[in-house]
Amino acid sequence: MAAASKVVWVGRVLSGLASLAFLMSAAMKLKPGPEVMQGMAHLGLRESMIMPLAILELSCVVIYLIPQTAVLGAILLTGYIGGTILTHWRVGDPFFVNIALGLVVWLGLYLRESRLKALIPVRTPQT
Repeated sequence: MAAASKVVWVGRVLSGLASLAFLMSAAMKLKPGPEVMQGMAHLGLRESMIMPLAILELSCVVIYLIPQTAVLGAILLTGYIGGTILTHWRVGDPFFVNIALGLVVWLGLYLRESRLKALIPVRTPQT
């Protein structure tokens, strides 16, 4: 297997792991239990926001997983993550996991998408 092919597969795995985190979060919102309700109350969010957030999260992930729209999906997920960071920051909760998730979204996409490598090249030392 060529090195480039391995890099693409690492990108796919990272993208899959990030997507899995979003899918699990959306699934919890689609069938909310007491933990979700308590979490929403803690964050100062109305219960009526649960379903729209789940639909938004699922939509962004689907767009991210389709190769032709993956860059748009990463941009949308970045916006979603930005909202989660602000929400957690506002109530004093740690938000570093959200930052890490955003980095994994973009690293996974960068490794599997050659168009991004052309747009954002990694510099190599001049010899």
